[in-house]
Amino acid sequence: MSFDVKVFIHHLIELLPYLRTTFYVAFLSMIFSLALGAVTAAGILSRNVIWRGVSKVYVNLMRCVPPIVLLFVVYYGGPALARSLTGVDIDSWDAVYFAIIALSLLHGAGMAEMMRGAYQAIDKGQMEAAVGVGLTPMQGFYRIVLPQAVAVAVPVLGNATISMLKDGALAYSIGVVDITGQTGYLISMNLGAYVMETYLALAFIYWLLSLGTQKLFGSLTRRLQRGGMG
Repeated sequence: MSFDVKVFIHHLIELLPYLRTTFYVAFLSMIFSLALGAVTAAGILSRNVIWRGVSKVYVNLMRCVPPIVLLFVVYYGGPALARSLTGVDIDSWDAVYFAIIALSLLHGAGMAEMMRGAYQAIDKGQMEAAVGVGLTPMQGFYRIVLPQAVAVAVPVLGNATISMLKDGALAYSIGVVDITGQTGYLISMNLGAYVMETYLALAFIYWLLSLGTQKLFGSLTRRLQRGGMG
């Protein structure tokens, strides 16, 4: 069969409403992974041996686990773990929440490395100078170190956001109906016909999402480098 442009456009339009689920998963996963990354980065930089050790083990573990494997472990093993540890039954949870947990765990390790690298990229002498002029260490961190660390981290955060969006496509494998899950549904409804048009429509949406994210973070990076946050 030849490529049908009308089917491509039709399926592209049909997939757009399901971007809501894609954005929902990606947004919440990003928030939770940033929080987890901050705690882990602080642990890696901490003098507390236990906290530092646990943080390093977590980061190394997440580097080695394929996203799809982690997703299945959380989806199938999470309810059993919750019952054994807390007695709480989470079997009735929507698959979306398991996808968010898995993506947060996966990308929390990357966020930790991003934050650690950004913090260590700032000259320690700046903190010493801030304390020397009368600022407390906490004030020096928030006023001097943090703004510079954010400027260093933003380009990496942009790449992490794109990766988060793409990894979120795996959520269809546990029943999440986002744009990828709906793509599979459309193909099954068409009895396997127009597969090329349907998947190209999906690829085109992800390309637009990635391009838009890249442009957004590129603009933010330039603004930060010009000192535009103030």
